[in-house]
Amino acid sequence: MFKKLFGKKTREENITAPLTGRIFSLENVPDPVFSQKMMGEGFAIEPTNGEVVAPIDGEIVQLFHTKHAIGLKTENGAEIIIHVGLETVAMEGEGFTAHVKEGSKVKKGDKLLTVDLEKVREKAKSTVTPVVVTNSADSEKITDSVIKGETVCMTVTMK
Repeated sequence: MFKKLFGKKTREENITAPLTGRIFSLENVPDPVFSQKMMGEGFAIEPTNGEVVAPIDGEIVQLFHTKHAIGLKTENGAEIIIHVGLETVAMEGEGFTAHVKEGSKVKKGDKLLTVDLEKVREKAKSTVTPVVVTNSADSEKITDSVIKGETVCMTVTMK
């Protein structure tokens, strides 16, 4: 009854790209943990530069000591992990610089990490970066869609 009177508060989260690059589905990530969605729903990016920014407003809940992965939580409860590269944990932090710490509050677009992509290409399996909602099983729905006339999917620069 009260929901009808006062309306239901929206818990929708818009997750933006934390990196510049080519986006593709998790099913195409060459790692079964991500491609079989064992950690949750999401997407992946093949980055073209090494600046990682916050994809949402939230709090840093985990910064791995190797700085290859970072966990964020939104006010509405979505938990997101950005895992830079594949098999990058073995790099033990080499090539990764953190600009935040656990407990930091961040806004969408704030710089989180700087990554030396050349070093990742040299020492790890791939630079492919999965972005996963780790508690996606707790969500009502996940919308992975575009809106005609609104969503920018590609930019073409003419000569």
